[in-house]
This record gives sequence, C-alpha cells and structure tokens, in this order.
Amino acid sequence: MDPKSVLNFANDEGVKFVDLRFTDLPGSWQHISFPISQLTEESFTEGFGFDASSIRGWANISESDMLLIPDPSRFWIDPFFEEPTLCLFADVVEPLTHQGYIYDPRSVAERAEAYLRSTGLADVAYFGPEAEFFVFDHVSFLNDPHHAFFRFESGEGNWTSDNPDENLGFRIRTKEGYVPVPPFDSLQDLRSEIALNLEAVGISPECHHHEVASGGQCEIDFRFASMLTTADNLMLFKYIVRNTALQYGKSVTFMPKPLYGDNGSGMHCHQSLWKDGQPLFGGDQYADLSEMALYYIGGLLKHAPAVIAFAAPTTNSYKRLVPGYEAPVNLAYSARNRSAAIRIPVFSKNPKTKRLEFRPPDPSCNPYLAMSAMLMAGLDGILNKIHPGEPLEKDIYDMNEAEKLHIPRLPASLEEALAALEADHEFLLAGGVFTKELITRHIEYKRKREVEALRLRPHPIEFQLYFDV
Repeated sequence: MDPKSVLNFANDEGVKFVDLRFTDLPGSWQHISFPISQLTEESFTEGFGFDASSIRGWANISESDMLLIPDPSRFWIDPFFEEPTLCLFADVVEPLTHQGYIYDPRSVAERAEAYLRSTGLADVAYFGPEAEFFVFDHVSFLNDPHHAFFRFESGEGNWTSDNPDENLGFRIRTKEGYVPVPPFDSLQDLRSEIALNLEAVGISPECHHHEVASGGQCEIDFRFASMLTTADNLMLFKYIVRNTALQYGKSVTFMPKPLYGDNGSGMHCHQSLWKDGQPLFGGDQYADLSEMALYYIGGLLKHAPAVIAFAAPTTNSYKRLVPGYEAPVNLAYSARNRSAAIRIPVFSKNPKTKRLEFRPPDPSCNPYLAMSAMLMAGLDGILNKIHPGEPLEKDIYDMNEAEKLHIPRLPASLEEALAALEADHEFLLAGGVFTKELITRHIEYKRKREVEALRLRPHPIEFQLYFDV
C-alpha cells in the first residue's frame, strides 16, 4: 500500500479522524488522534510532531520533540471508537535526522529485519506467538505504605464454588482447564467475538480454546508472519482482546502469573528463516532440521539468559518460570518434549512446517524488542556455528537432581536476567540493531521501576511468615 491508497480508503469509508499508534519502551501501546483533514501524502514523509518526554523510558524534557511517521503498509478502522477512525502504525524518528529514534521499539525491529537481509543468510524471519491471557469478572488492587492487597474474581474460578448466588456448580479445577466444553468453558462466545474482531482489522485467527488454568485462562492463535508484522499484530491483538472483553463487562490481563498455584500465561514463539520463498530450517539433521536450524538453536540457547531480560521482562514473569507448571526453566532442546526451553514441533515432515518453538517468553514483553533479541541470538548462532549439543529426550521434571545439574537453567529472577543482559549483549549490537543506550535504558528502567519497587515493599505473605517472630 502507498499513501494515496490510504487516503482513498479513508475517503471511501467516511473517516473523520486518523489515529497513530506507537509503543513505549516497556511495551504499552500509545496513540494520538488528528482530524482526517491533517493527513496528506506529505504526512507519510514529514510526519506529525509530538512531545516524547512523558513516554515511559523515552526522552528527557530537553530533547522531547519527536516525529511520528505513519506506515502506509497497514491500516484499519478502529472497531471500538464511536467516530470512524483510521488507524496506522507509526515509527518514531528524530526531527533533525529523520533516523529511527534509538528508544523506539518498532525501529529496533525494522533494523533487525534489515540486518537479517544484510547477512545474506535469509530474507525473512517468520514468527508465530501464542499469547495466553486471563479473563476476569472483577479486578482490584492497592499498594499503600500501610495497606496492600489484590483481588480478582472469575465465574469459572474453582475458589467460587461456595458462591451462594448464580452457582450451578460447574467450576474448572486447578490445572484442569485445557479445552473442556461448556458449561465449564464459559468464554466460547467471547473468544469467537474476539476472533471476528481480529479478522476485521486484518489479523487471521487460526483457533481459540480454553487454557490449562482455572479462572478464565484462554488462548487465541493467529497466523504467523514476518517478524515486524507479527510484532505489530501482537500489539493490535492485545488491544482487540482487551476491548472486546470490556464490552462483555470483563477484564483481560496478559500478566504472566496472576494466580498462585495454577498455570501462568506464556507466549511460546515459533520461528523460522526463509530465503527466496524457500524454507531454510528443514533438513536431514535431528527432527528433520537443517544444520542452520541447529546453529540457530545453539545461539538462542547460549544467549537465552540475556534474551529473556526482554522476552520475560517483569518480576512477575519469574513466578511463572518455575518447575511444574509447563514453564521451561532448563536450557535444552527436544522434539515434542514441552519440558525443554526449545521444542521442535513434529506434526509434519514438510520442510515448510519446520520451525522451532522458544517457550520461555510471556505476553508481558515488548514484542518488538523480544523478537528482535531472539532473532539476533539465533543469527549469532548461525554466523558463529554454535552447535546446541545433544537434544534432551527425557522429561526434565522426572529427572533426579544429579541429572539436572548438567542442564543449564534460566535466571530465576528479573534481577538475574538483567545482570545476564548486562554481561552478554554484544550479539545485539551487530548491524546497529540494538544500541548500548537502549540496553542501558532498559536495564535501568527495570531495576529502578520494577525490581526495586518490589524489593523494598513488605509482601502480605511476609506477615504470615514473620509477624510473630
């Protein structure tokens, strides 16, 4: 699509506003709206000026002026706004140089794709995420110096089985929520409506179902695409899911571990490389993979402790990344084995289906940064021929402690992951994809705003453990 096509579409649809969407450093979507009369062909090169100083993780007030450059390749009508509103993704650029802003996550992903092409190894990286989420009927929380709590409710939650009102007894037991039929699964119609809304904005849903946890955990899969397109899709996906649920009077969270004692929400990422329309990960090696695919796995496993500082970037992420809840904490690869950090799906021998599934990420991540980090780790593995070693065919959770000692593990906390990123980030700097400034800003932001915020506050469980000491 070109700017003229966007303007013709807006005219045909009677659009009144244009809404530009961009992403802050932690990964939340932001937007600014303009009357449609302000959108011209020149807007796609000259951009729209805005103040970036109040965006999380971005500019200081002394360097706040930035430009939003609309991307004409993707546009849609927002399904939730009352007035007809055309939406576009926007890149954030420096007004003096028109270069991508160093803290703009989408610009990082664009540079990652350009670097992939520059290596000559491949011309496209396909990504397919599986972003799980919880649907709650009520959510409240408070963190005062003298008073702290959180509370959420779900009509499906097994903890509501004694509810005297509207209780017919169909509750999903802990860890037994995977694909039951109604009445246990009460969210079928909501997920179907989400799927229809996704189609309306250009995302192709492939399936939807209830997930393992009690309390309304769901998954809606959508078709894979190139890395940048997939990251865009994920931002739009989360927006559609949240706002459709809101119309049903429900609240959605992509928080990795809201519920103690049950499964958390992951975002397994399927990925593969292609060149000239041909798949590069199919071959005659382990699980019908190519040597290139094994080297990609080797790079991803080597750099995984640093990668998850972007791919599992919250303190809550590491309450999910614990043994026993289908969350892989051990750095190994295997065909079919879901206890390994990297799984090789074996549904088909067709080379076009050959891919790897990296399982540690979760949907709290900034997809532009997380997927770019994964790609850069895999490319480093190929360029430096990092072999992943032997696959792990045994269920890690059934191994004894002596056997587990030989398997490297992911960091056990965000603090450890940030330290790993601080020690291992040269592979991210190749081709100018990431910058030291962005990596430093990410580490500082997470340490000050999240790690320290949790570390310095008393936790309710501490009163149970220590009040009587």
